[in-house]
Amino acid sequence: MLDLGRLRALHAVSVHGSVAAAALALGYTPSAVSQQITKLERETRTTLLERRGRGVALTEEARHLASTAQELLAIVERAETTLEERRGRPTGLLTIGAFSTAARGLLPGVLAELAREHPGLDVRMTEVDPHLSIDLVARGMIDVAVAHDWDIAPLPAPDGVEQAVIGDDACDLLVPEGHPLSARESVRRTDLGGERWICQPPGTVCHDWLVRTLRAAGHEPLLAHQAAEYHTQLALVAAGLGIALIPRLGRGPLPDGVHALPLEPAPVRRLYALWRPGAARRPAITVTVELLRQQWARAAASAV
Repeated sequence: MLDLGRLRALHAVSVHGSVAAAALALGYTPSAVSQQITKLERETRTTLLERRGRGVALTEEARHLASTAQELLAIVERAETTLEERRGRPTGLLTIGAFSTAARGLLPGVLAELAREHPGLDVRMTEVDPHLSIDLVARGMIDVAVAHDWDIAPLPAPDGVEQAVIGDDACDLLVPEGHPLSARESVRRTDLGGERWICQPPGTVCHDWLVRTLRAAGHEPLLAHQAAEYHTQLALVAAGLGIALIPRLGRGPLPDGVHALPLEPAPVRRLYALWRPGAARRPAITVTVELLRQQWARAAASAV
């Protein structure tokens, strides 16, 4: 009989594309995942991974086996959901994926309350890009995702994933002290021509939103500095190296010499919780989504 833990390891490699990424998602070491795959190869008398440069690739047999593993893991999830539902309280393992500012601004309070109020629940959180989180939920690699979208890039809702709105995160225009815009009470998008921008790298929702919005206002953006972390962007603004558009969630206090101005029309990103329909009956899912909304209300109130 095939070992379910080893099938889970193979499925994780198929979803994440590497042993290292699978290990991170599962909370194991890469060595442990490799050992699981090796044992599964011996069990099945089949080569499952092939070396490709510095990485590995699944063989055709491995892809078929990983697909079957996904079906088996879904059956196990349904059984675990039924048991938890009958108990009427959150128990078992709950995995959460969240984008960086939600991981910093929302999840600490939620995780602490879950640990305090539901000791039978083993919650594990991983920081994950919003672009990837929906697929990870759909494939059963995480139970709940906290993701966001913008008006120009609505969050897709594929089959196999349900979602609920957590709240709307307002964004401010941040400018250094002494900047010509710093004396304004508000700024319109048409006023932003010729500015040096500090933003996230290409491929992120925030980067795409900024570029499209400025072009729609008739300006070709000058992207002077690109940094993934908002705190790095804040430091660059404080140094007088450009201006930035940064959401309030997880931003924290502004450094000295940085002014926050409302931009009109106001840019807003919407936050969502996502999960699989088959897991919607789990008390752990219900409780977690409600706590995310409560924590959001507190975070939004303190950020104003």
